[in-house]
Amino acid sequence: MKNVKTSYNRRSFLQASLLSGGGFMLGINYLADAKKPGIFTDLADLGQAPLDFNTLNGFVKITADNVIKIMAPNPEGGQGVKTSMPMIVAEELDVDWKDIVIEQADLDTKHFTRQFIGGSQAIRQGWKPLRTAGAAAKQMLKEAAAQKWQVPHREISTEKGVLYHKNSGKSAKYGEMAAAAVSIPVPKEVQLKDTKDFKIIGTSRRNVDLEKIITGQALFGIDTRKEGMLIAMIVHPPAFGQKFKSVDAASVKKHKGIKAVFPIKIFNDGYEKQFFDTLNFNEVVAVVGTDTWTVMQAKKALKIEWEPIAESTEKRDMLGRKVTQRIPAGLESTADHQAKMAAMSNQQATVRRKDGDPELAFKNAAKVIERTYTGPFLAHNCMEPMNFFAHVTADKAELSGPLQKPEYTEKALSERLGMPLENIDIKLTRLGGGFGRRSYAHWLIEAALISKEMNAPIKLVYTREDDMTSGIYRSAYSATYRAALDANNNLIGFHVKAGGVPESPLYANRFPAGAVDHYLAEDWTIDTNITVGSFRAPRSNFIAAAEQSFLDEVAEVAGKDPIAFRLELLNRAKDNPVGKNNEYDAARFAQVLNVLKEKSAWGKVETGVHRGVSAYFCHDSYAANVLDLELKDGQPVVKKVHCVLDCGIVINPDTAKNMAEGAVVDAIGTALYGNMTFTNGVPDANNLHQYRMIRMHEAPKQIDVHFVPSTVDPTGMGEPGYPPVFAALANALYKATGKRFYDQPFSAALVF
Repeated sequence: MKNVKTSYNRRSFLQASLLSGGGFMLGINYLADAKKPGIFTDLADLGQAPLDFNTLNGFVKITADNVIKIMAPNPEGGQGVKTSMPMIVAEELDVDWKDIVIEQADLDTKHFTRQFIGGSQAIRQGWKPLRTAGAAAKQMLKEAAAQKWQVPHREISTEKGVLYHKNSGKSAKYGEMAAAAVSIPVPKEVQLKDTKDFKIIGTSRRNVDLEKIITGQALFGIDTRKEGMLIAMIVHPPAFGQKFKSVDAASVKKHKGIKAVFPIKIFNDGYEKQFFDTLNFNEVVAVVGTDTWTVMQAKKALKIEWEPIAESTEKRDMLGRKVTQRIPAGLESTADHQAKMAAMSNQQATVRRKDGDPELAFKNAAKVIERTYTGPFLAHNCMEPMNFFAHVTADKAELSGPLQKPEYTEKALSERLGMPLENIDIKLTRLGGGFGRRSYAHWLIEAALISKEMNAPIKLVYTREDDMTSGIYRSAYSATYRAALDANNNLIGFHVKAGGVPESPLYANRFPAGAVDHYLAEDWTIDTNITVGSFRAPRSNFIAAAEQSFLDEVAEVAGKDPIAFRLELLNRAKDNPVGKNNEYDAARFAQVLNVLKEKSAWGKVETGVHRGVSAYFCHDSYAANVLDLELKDGQPVVKKVHCVLDCGIVINPDTAKNMAEGAVVDAIGTALYGNMTFTNGVPDANNLHQYRMIRMHEAPKQIDVHFVPSTVDPTGMGEPGYPPVFAALANALYKATGKRFYDQPFSAALVF
């Protein structure tokens, strides 16, 4: 066991408060009822009147009748945090999982910190606070029992929501001590369980929303229905590099069911945008009507004038880092981007890391291998279109919808409306896909501005075309790798020069940095007026594909097995590392590869099956894949994918496995087909009939997932499994076709 403090930041993490009815609330909100077994996700599941809870802190509430409610603070986007985060609290609280109810918390910055999803950090960042919340509540309940029974606190034990004093034979359910516990001072320090004593963490628990999902009950923002609600849509410029000039709405306003047409400006001039205030088209035209179909038809009939943008710069606060962003004028095309990126490979770049004397190593090398890899812009294409409900009045704003970063968006909305944060209420719905797209929620501000103008509740809905053609995309990338081998085929020099439009994918301190004596990493960028942002495993999704494809080719030239070659480098980094800023743990990285080698029976392959391997570290986790494919009628068929991951302690194995499987399918589809191109600023795809996605019959026939057993605190899971799949596929395709795949999407080269 270990002791931890119960206070984390400026505000106290735990705070006890007494509500009517007796009892207490602590941190997370889950509900337990002995009368009806099973997990419940809201009070309605119990079929009873609303209950009175007593509050210890933002996470746990308990009634006198022994109803235990644990709040799930972070948005749920399919990654399972609405189940996994409460599991952590329940573990330390020592309750029976089947007796609790889980409730999605609204945005509440008074009780919760980092109430968002992104960067695969929800569990990692919440691990200690969530455990502390459960442990503190339990300690307060034990103290209440000790005082009532007049026995030492240390003699009180707990099990499945019951307090025991074995010497006297006394026992009580948590609810019986709830009212007394709320008056107990929040402990300054609590004792957490040893990992060996976990009973809930590390066991598979089904998704708490599973029944609602499979029965089609309303869970998503798009399902919102409110009395008097109007439907709103927006029209943005057809090309990047254009802006709004004027609109002729006279004829459209005559359409039956159309209430209004007007332009809105999302951010005021002079506003210093924050990290997630990213958007391209700051002024759009809103169309408001009684129903979706009517508004969609009115959009098509609108006559709008657009005009070219001028070159500009804007200052931004990127999570405390002040930057000046240049936005060039003009209508950009993919052909121009490709030409500029190709030219950059021969121009001077910014050195990000240099070990040894790479120039001399390449000069004296017996062999030099050089390859260039490219990746295009990518669209997110979340299944649920972008949407948000808003009802803004003179003194308050009520909003609800799918959002990844509500804390940041709320601040931007407060500034835009001129309304204090305490007057803004944002309710979080389940996300029908996020992957970074819903981090940049300017449509929430659009919805609020439209509601304010209409003085009515509205639901803003993007069409698929709206979403796909307005950004936010993954950047386009390019990376050139060089490797220097000596006469004995040892890797003596390594050079990566990477960049993109408009950001670089380079991670200078990741593998193989630290494993090569002479190492050089440098990068460059090209400005653009096309909006980009986070995409599943940002930057890693490209650089892993390039790096791991290149390492396979270097291993082949060196005459070495690709796994053995990687392990050779990792052992060097473990035993005698080069440099001091290596981000990864070489021993853990090597262990993942060794487990993969065993689980995939590496070296034993069926006739006609072609194997590729890849491994990568990102989001504090390690992932490796072996991908097996066959060629049928000249086309690849992925037969099986072996996945091994080290993400520390696995909270819910079923959920973690699901995320790994999803990452594999998603990555294969993106690697083969993902591609957004532009012609004179206009996206060349505006819907799924033009933007190819993976189809069900193209998914792997089998995905075998293994987790390295660990007692290390949990790290990322939603994103780390994604990047290495690209190169595993590319390396398997090489074995099958004899052709290396340097440019994404790979399907463009699958012509035999």
